[in-house]
Amino acid sequence: MSEQPSRSWRGEAQVDADEAAERLTAGSLGGGAGRLLRELLTPYRRALQVLVLIVLVENAARLAIPYLVKVGIDSGIPPIRERDDLSTLLMVVGAVLLATLTQAVARNRFLMRQGVVGQDVLLALRRRVFGHFQALSPAFHDGYTSGRVISRQTSDVDAIHEMLETGFDGLVTAALTLVGTAGILLFLDVRLGLVALLCGPFLALLTNWFRKASASSYRVTREKVALVIVHFVESMGGVRAVQAFRREERNQAIFDDVNDQYRRANLVAFRLVAWFMPGIRLIGNITIAVVLLYGGYLAYRGEVTVGVLAAFLLYLRQFFEPMMEISQFYNTFQSASAALEKLAGVLEQEPDVPEPAQPRPLEQAAGELRFDAVRFEYVEGRPVLPGLDLVVPAGQTVALVGTTGAGKTTLAKLATRFYDPSAGRVLLDGVDVRDLASDTLRDHVVMVTQENYLFSGTIADNIRFGRPGATMDEVVAATTALGAHDFIAAMPQGYETDVANQGGRLSAGQRQLVAFARAFLADPAVLILDEATSSLDVPSERLVQQALHTVLAGRTAVIIAHRLSTVQIADRVLVMEHGRVVEDGSPQELVAAGEGRFSALHEAWQASLA
Repeated sequence: MSEQPSRSWRGEAQVDADEAAERLTAGSLGGGAGRLLRELLTPYRRALQVLVLIVLVENAARLAIPYLVKVGIDSGIPPIRERDDLSTLLMVVGAVLLATLTQAVARNRFLMRQGVVGQDVLLALRRRVFGHFQALSPAFHDGYTSGRVISRQTSDVDAIHEMLETGFDGLVTAALTLVGTAGILLFLDVRLGLVALLCGPFLALLTNWFRKASASSYRVTREKVALVIVHFVESMGGVRAVQAFRREERNQAIFDDVNDQYRRANLVAFRLVAWFMPGIRLIGNITIAVVLLYGGYLAYRGEVTVGVLAAFLLYLRQFFEPMMEISQFYNTFQSASAALEKLAGVLEQEPDVPEPAQPRPLEQAAGELRFDAVRFEYVEGRPVLPGLDLVVPAGQTVALVGTTGAGKTTLAKLATRFYDPSAGRVLLDGVDVRDLASDTLRDHVVMVTQENYLFSGTIADNIRFGRPGATMDEVVAATTALGAHDFIAAMPQGYETDVANQGGRLSAGQRQLVAFARAFLADPAVLILDEATSSLDVPSERLVQQALHTVLAGRTAVIIAHRLSTVQIADRVLVMEHGRVVEDGSPQELVAAGEGRFSALHEAWQASLA
């Protein structure tokens, strides 16, 4: 028997807290949820008005049928018995057929129009959520798990889809049926109507119990499904580490635990429905029996007609059906309102690096980078860069070295505007990067990291990532210049070879060359390499080193590296410590000085090669 899985190591408790925080205002369409729903539906106001009109016609036709049965019995049968006159009954039958046809056509039109509106709303919502997630800064994604991102685009959107497709339809139809049927019952016979409505308090008590119990059950269910999604995404995203450390059994035990929690939560919800649905039917059938008994007595005494009693019983059956639909809608409403609240919270999240109100143009960048008294801190009061002043002239290749946490990667992220400085300015050719549109900045400043993320698709598609309109000749020219053409041409389908999941079909060195070809084809003025060769073996590193000379030629380059073999190609080396530049000079000058941190690093590197 396996041990009880721990929940602390993988952030499950944090997921619980996050989900709880997101649902604090859920359960109603107020606040952000209401605003988001209004924004989504406002463009379809006219279409919604037409849908309401169609629903009214459909329900009027449906509610007319029992009354027509009453007319047929009371007014159509006596003429047949008295003088063999079928005309009245035939007219009533024709009216019933017309009402049935009207209801069917209205239902068809409603479903067609509702489907179009619902899918258009969901299309706009998914597009908006996807675009907003892309616009949010890395700081947001650092604290927002990938499982929650997936949950926003899948289960939350599906919850809204269910409300739009079935929820509102069921609620409006049920409400119209309840009000219309209650009114008609009292119109047909006040005494029978009052007897029928005696079930109201029992229905109210049962419905209120179900509403409260299902709300609690729903919250638990949503929490548990979030845990299932998060653990699944984390496990599959890190499947190589899972297999390398033989964590399959442990991860399976944890997944079984959260999956079983989800199963038990759903069983609680099913039990509630198992009590509620039969309870509604029981109250309804008892009410029908009481009305039948009392109505039969009144009919025997001649105080009501048989037609009235028949119509009354038909209407009474219709009266109880919507009660179950309304209660079911409450669950749908709970789910959708919580989903809307979560999505609204994401959409209302402002990017930490907002677009400038009036972006400045920069058609052709030379590539000069300037850090002017730049201060930056991830945690308030703990600056990573306390006040950096630095100029990288256009066309210069600068290598940043230093211990972990010295501020090298932070400097690169500020240059690419993944973050904005807490104080000071980062300038590209004298223009504050905060004044440049993100598209403009990305055209001129490109970062290549050690992850070398490759997307699903072909090698050619991945090389074109920074320049989708590039021709195949331009792609081949880029790979040829970098020495990558031969290995690509030798692949099973050449440039059309699928790279598989995250480039799993390529070696680390090949993925790096593809990433360099992508950057080379994009042709930025400034290229930043963040530990771009740290994960390579020696042969792959030599291959990449050759490509680097081609990639860096004629452009400004900032290289963050621990391996001094990469640093040797730099024009200038900056040794950083605690966010400050403590040594600055060419590799040759710093080594020749015979003292200092870079000289010591160089000696250690030389010794490692001996």
